[in-house]
Amino acid sequence: MRSLYARLSIALLLVVALIGGGFFLVQQFTTRLYYEEITQRLNASIAMYVTGEMQLIEDGTVNEEALTLLAQRAMIINPTVEVYLLDTEGSILAHPFPPESVHTDVVVLDPIRQLMAGDTEMPLRGTDPRNPDRQKIFSAFPVMDEDVLQGYLYAILGGQKYDTLADSIRGSYVQKTGLGALAAIVLIAFLVGLLVFGLLTRRLTRLTGDVKKFTDSGFDPTMIEVLGPNGSGPGADDEIGQLRTAFSAMANKIREQFEGLVETDRLRRELVSNVSHDLRTPLASMHGYVETLLLKNATLSEEERLRYLEITRKHSLRLRHLIGDLFELSKLDSASVHPSLEWFPLAELLQDVAQEFELEAEKKGIRLEVDARQRDSMVHADIGLIQRVLENLLRNAVRHTPQGGTISITLEPKPGCVAVAVADTGCGIAEHELDHIFERFYRSEHGEEERTTSAGLGLAIVKRILDLHGSRISVSSKLNQGTRFEFEIPARAA
Repeated sequence: MRSLYARLSIALLLVVALIGGGFFLVQQFTTRLYYEEITQRLNASIAMYVTGEMQLIEDGTVNEEALTLLAQRAMIINPTVEVYLLDTEGSILAHPFPPESVHTDVVVLDPIRQLMAGDTEMPLRGTDPRNPDRQKIFSAFPVMDEDVLQGYLYAILGGQKYDTLADSIRGSYVQKTGLGALAAIVLIAFLVGLLVFGLLTRRLTRLTGDVKKFTDSGFDPTMIEVLGPNGSGPGADDEIGQLRTAFSAMANKIREQFEGLVETDRLRRELVSNVSHDLRTPLASMHGYVETLLLKNATLSEEERLRYLEITRKHSLRLRHLIGDLFELSKLDSASVHPSLEWFPLAELLQDVAQEFELEAEKKGIRLEVDARQRDSMVHADIGLIQRVLENLLRNAVRHTPQGGTISITLEPKPGCVAVAVADTGCGIAEHELDHIFERFYRSEHGEEERTTSAGLGLAIVKRILDLHGSRISVSSKLNQGTRFEFEIPARAA
């Protein structure tokens, strides 16, 4: 009783039984109406023929012998006919039956008048004097004497003999055959319904089992294949097929979120590990030099004291940059940053950013070349975020380029975008490292300055910002020859 199949089976049995019983009752009712209408139409003229044979009322006197004779003739034609003579008020004047068998003296005239008017639908029922609790179909005709209405001849077309005969054949072979056929039809309909429900619930049962396997497996990604859509087989597009497809999509979403949580947890552990290491190093250095200043302040020369303070300042700046990059990357990863897109000339922005690094490049003996023509340099992007991308790439290039090297920045208008390239002649990146340089906290094995001053977040920030603009960054590099970064900025409204 707890399974859907059992509940559907019981509901189907009740529905089929109700439909079968209702059909039987409706069939009995309509059959009776059909028989009564046919009988009344066929025998509607009996009262007229009987009235035309003899004068039943003459000078106000009832001819009972004639009524009895005519009633016997009518009953020979139709044994179920019962004849009554009524006056103009509906009172019974005469009949051929024992007085004790007639239980009413008055017949309602409204149905008789409707029948004689001919404007009513059949079957039309009237009072049965021998059984006043039941109305019967009838035939009626006015009794005239010299064109004066004297009364009515009223003939019941289904009297006591009909009732007795109907009761005697109740449960006959024909009726039993009909009931048996109806029961067979109901049984077949029930069995067919069980088969259909079985086919439907079998798919639901299979889907339930697959869902349980998926949950019991701890959201195992390999179970997604088990929950895949039905394909093009039967029922692939029905509600159950759509339910399976929807659950498959939900399972994939759960799997993606589950894997995302695992990845987030991994990144969190990695973040804690890297941050603790990267923060500990400048903090330890700052702490050491501050303690030295406190302990040896009286014996230190002015030059030593200034050098210690400069080193402490350098580590504090590194710490500040690290914390700022961490906050910025966290905002980018959490999708809380939404680019404020606007039109601006990329060439002007590139010139401004290049000027920021001119002094630093000049100190290191690096030549900074900018090829940024104003024509066709309008882009549709977030100017603040794009400036951050250019600054990170240039800072990275300056850090890795030795004295006497060159850093070149070029713009190239293309259909629908402007291509930007930042290249240097620095130490380069090993081929096996190219796939990892955009990961957070990743630092190249080459370049001592890089490993001591960089937190490994600059390129990760660049990639996140370009992702927000629907752009991809590519890198090519050769050891001891240089590195080239390329990306495109949309030159049309998104």
